[in-house]
Amino acid sequence: MNHSNDINNICAIIPFYNEEKHIKNIIHKVSKYVDIIIAVNDGSTDNSLNQIEKKDNLILITHKKNMGKGYALRTGFEKSIELNTNISITLDADLQHAPEYIPNFIEKINEYDAVIGNRMNNKKGMPIHRKFSNFLTSKILEIKTGYKIFDSQSGFRAFKTKILKDILPSFAGFEAESEMIVKLLKAQYTLGFVDIPTIYGDDESKMKAWKTIKGFIKVIARKY
Repeated sequence: MNHSNDINNICAIIPFYNEEKHIKNIIHKVSKYVDIIIAVNDGSTDNSLNQIEKKDNLILITHKKNMGKGYALRTGFEKSIELNTNISITLDADLQHAPEYIPNFIEKINEYDAVIGNRMNNKKGMPIHRKFSNFLTSKILEIKTGYKIFDSQSGFRAFKTKILKDILPSFAGFEAESEMIVKLLKAQYTLGFVDIPTIYGDDESKMKAWKTIKGFIKVIARKY
């Protein structure tokens, strides 16, 4: 899929850790909508790597040990910057983000510097504790940034690659996604939202609640 003379115009970044059940499928689906995929293996110990088929437009980067989602995202962002892409889109590897919505992000990114997928207009299927934590973190981020945040915890996002150097996360865990929102808005970049469906499977979440809460508190306490 080539959207311009630059074959690396649209890039998808997929961090993954022990996703042997879904990784092949997500890469296959995403490849229909982007020019290049950067898959970041964050120290998987299962059979994930053996599930990945070689593709001309696939770059696979492997961390020797599990470093955290924020660290894996940064690795992918840095590679996207190196490739001089125009748009960088992030998706989770567990199929909770529907790749067929990527065109919605591409359309919306023409109006903003960054776009976040918003699940809060269709919360059916979202566990009650996730609804509460998302509401709380979004409200706290609103207070810190002075900007309306609809869904702070969504990892389905699009960025104009040229701004990434200014908002790269320094935190290694899930809190990095909140950190990027703060950095983005403090730098006076524009942020938009696009509605996406809420999808939760039977897989156990890799987010460790207490560790993530502590990380989020550090993000909020830090001066940017």
